[in-house]
Amino acid sequence: MDCCGRTLILLFATHVVVTAGLSGCTSGSAKRGNPNSKRVVADDLGRQISVAPDPHRLISLAPSVTEILFALGLGDRVVGVTTYCDYPPETATVEKVGDTQRPNLEKIIALKPDLVMISTASQLEEFVGNLERLGVPVYVNNPTDLGSLLDSIQRLGEVAGVPESAAALVAGLSSRINEVHSKVAGLRRPRVLLVLSSEPLITAGGRTFINDLITEAGGQSISADQKADYPQFSLETALACRPEVIFLQAGGPGLPKQLGDSPAVRASRVYQLDDSILLRPGPRIVDGLEQVARKLHPEAFRR
Repeated sequence: MDCCGRTLILLFATHVVVTAGLSGCTSGSAKRGNPNSKRVVADDLGRQISVAPDPHRLISLAPSVTEILFALGLGDRVVGVTTYCDYPPETATVEKVGDTQRPNLEKIIALKPDLVMISTASQLEEFVGNLERLGVPVYVNNPTDLGSLLDSIQRLGEVAGVPESAAALVAGLSSRINEVHSKVAGLRRPRVLLVLSSEPLITAGGRTFINDLITEAGGQSISADQKADYPQFSLETALACRPEVIFLQAGGPGLPKQLGDSPAVRASRVYQLDDSILLRPGPRIVDGLEQVARKLHPEAFRR
């Protein structure tokens, strides 16, 4: 698997999740627009953090978070991103503060952020502690499926002071998701194998975001019963499950020759998918949902 693939998988490897909304937008005498006021909010893990009502200097340490911020119209407030944050193209001109696993603390502090946003998959507990001891609030973003992504976008918009933009973005995404649901409703669900690595064969387990995406798109993952997030499958097991559709990472490992006798190969239903769309839990994940649904049910999208 290439570096991008490994990093994206790390970005999906999550821990214990506590779904929580904002616990009040303003505390005490805090008023929007007053730079000295603070409000206490809860992030996606339920952590209580104190932030300004309208933070203007934002740093994102996850590509998915960066995409959400730009989709919310906050690109001009983003002062720092990781080297893996490559979308939208405007991120090319934003200061780079290291990668998702090794952010540069000194550079982040020098940028004087009002708020730093990370993904739980970054697994940066010590780093987060250092930032918070220096008075920099850290918001943890952790959607675990398509539904919680919409909630997460709304909460992030609230934290960043743009709830109306978040509501509009969520409404648009929800409409597209509902359209996919309506097209695939009642259709037979083909058996799906997602190949993340071929030597050994690594796929996605039942609790992963991508497995949920396959289900939402009208498919049935052959690894949905796996408890591990990214289990290793034997080629014999994969073949015995008789996948009818196989998805590969674009630019990633090719199809193992042992799967050449699978129903998917015989029916020419082996497809490559864009990693950055499919594996990042941001607004473009709905593009991924539509892409997967069209491959699974092409007849439904020709109507």
